[in-house]
Amino acid sequence: MTLETLAPAADLDADAFDESVLEALSADDYVFKVWGGDWCGDCQRQLPEFGAALAAAGVPDDRIEAFPVTKGPEGKEGELVDEYGVELIPTVVVESPDGEEVARFVEDEDVSIAEYLAGRLTDAEAAA
Repeated sequence: MTLETLAPAADLDADAFDESVLEALSADDYVFKVWGGDWCGDCQRQLPEFGAALAAAGVPDDRIEAFPVTKGPEGKEGELVDEYGVELIPTVVVESPDGEEVARFVEDEDVSIAEYLAGRLTDAEAAA
């Protein structure tokens, strides 16, 4: 199973994103772990733009891990759902190259996934 909604939106390129957002996403060889479902309205609305932001930032495919999620009788089901405590989707966990969680986006915020994570990554860089 694939996560087709993470495919970059065709109508968005680097000009659609603030340069600071792209710089934050591309810094430090972060790994992006994305849980979502092609059946999920929030994912359909948010993930194509996030995929476009990752592409515009030049994040290589080997640093983007997509985990399709299904609805089960006990909640969300899928690879690493329990290990990462994924209850709502989309969920995006950003990890450092050594596997430390640096930022997490869960379901919905007042800004896009890319903007939200860029803010958290910038804060993490400043605190380091």
